[in-house]
Amino acid sequence: MPIRSLAVLPLENLSGDASQDYFSDGMTDELITELGQISDLRVISRTSAMTYKGTHRTLPQIAQELNVDAVVEGAVLRSGNQVRITAQLIMAVADKQLWAKSYEGDLRDTLTFQSQVARAIAEEIRIELTPHEQAVLNNVNRVNPEAYEAYLKGRYFWNKRTADGLSKAIDYFNQAIERKPDYAQAFAGLADSYALAGDWKYGLLAPREAYPKAKAAATKAIALDGTLGEAHISLAFCLDNFDWDWESAGREFTRGIKLNPDYAIGYEWHGWHLAALGRHVEAVAEVEKAASLDPLSPSIGADLAEELLVAHRFDEAIKQSRKTMILDSFFAPAHYVLGQAFVQKHSYKEATAELQRAIELSPGSTAFKANLAYAYAVSGMRDEAAKILNDLKNRSPQAFSNAPEIAMVYVGLDEKDQAMAWLEKAYAERFSPWVLMRPCFNPMRSDPRFQDLLRRIGLIL
Repeated sequence: MPIRSLAVLPLENLSGDASQDYFSDGMTDELITELGQISDLRVISRTSAMTYKGTHRTLPQIAQELNVDAVVEGAVLRSGNQVRITAQLIMAVADKQLWAKSYEGDLRDTLTFQSQVARAIAEEIRIELTPHEQAVLNNVNRVNPEAYEAYLKGRYFWNKRTADGLSKAIDYFNQAIERKPDYAQAFAGLADSYALAGDWKYGLLAPREAYPKAKAAATKAIALDGTLGEAHISLAFCLDNFDWDWESAGREFTRGIKLNPDYAIGYEWHGWHLAALGRHVEAVAEVEKAASLDPLSPSIGADLAEELLVAHRFDEAIKQSRKTMILDSFFAPAHYVLGQAFVQKHSYKEATAELQRAIELSPGSTAFKANLAYAYAVSGMRDEAAKILNDLKNRSPQAFSNAPEIAMVYVGLDEKDQAMAWLEKAYAERFSPWVLMRPCFNPMRSDPRFQDLLRRIGLIL
């Protein structure tokens, strides 16, 4: 049976010290990245793989849940600057070991070990590497131990996807760069961190502060190593979200996905790019690719539901939101999307319940509160909507402007002049134009002022 898909299970931390988890988790991430560069091999992304950390499911069970042919499992033991990595490749259905090897040496050689594992696995499963893939896996330099450790900590905290985690990630990536100024991967990590720090979900930094820094870091990473797919993806994200340079962003997405064909986030963010351009069938297909690479990711599951919502496929959005809640019932964005879908189905009682739940789980989100106010407004509960609207207006200024959210509430209240006034304010502040794709803005689409705003952003919706 040919092997064309696999999952790298979390490498076991043999140090006996839980504070070293960042190191074993980082080794897992790096191995996933190395294998993910092989275009003929589908490699499950980190989020889904990490759900099996510490579990005792059988390998056939895991393979069935992730829909893969084989798994890689192993362990890491670190003592000072000495590292020992063991890895084995197992045919999942038969639970049969196909290959196993140990690597031991200096921390500086860790990247070399990972590339050796990736090449050995490709050889074992008889995948013929392209010349580019061979070059990438062979082009591995020794790394400064202190820089590498800071980089692994940066990725560890970035993967937490919290405002606090992103703040720590930025600090650690900067430490890595201080110790190794030509560290392309650290610049790529810094770009990823600033890109998310400026996103509405986290609100860590104002867009005008976050995105130029993200773009500068991504550009530097590409200048140092043009083969880093994730750096091209981060650059594309900035070109979309802040520069509104849709054509250049499209080129960067294409380049990044070609370089790293198993990078789920690349497909996820590319889906939003396509949706912004009105290419909804392709957009949904891209996020479905992301979900196939990271099937247990609540974030990607909720994004797929939201893409379906934007495509006006409301019943499918409801179904996908509920599917995501099975993965994590406490994941606020899943409730948020479900609430929006119920609004479009005029199921206002269910909508307000879901949006209230989203706010309970993530009380700092102005987007969630604005959508609840919108639901109140369109269902006739104008006083309740006005109360939230005033709160959004009077809120102390923080990292994110409330202008797009306030505009949304005014649309629900059928006050189009006020809605346009706040959208112009959002335009001046370089807001994320993706908010305009949401169905709640449908009543504005025939307004010439709204159409002019879209033209200035470079969109035709």
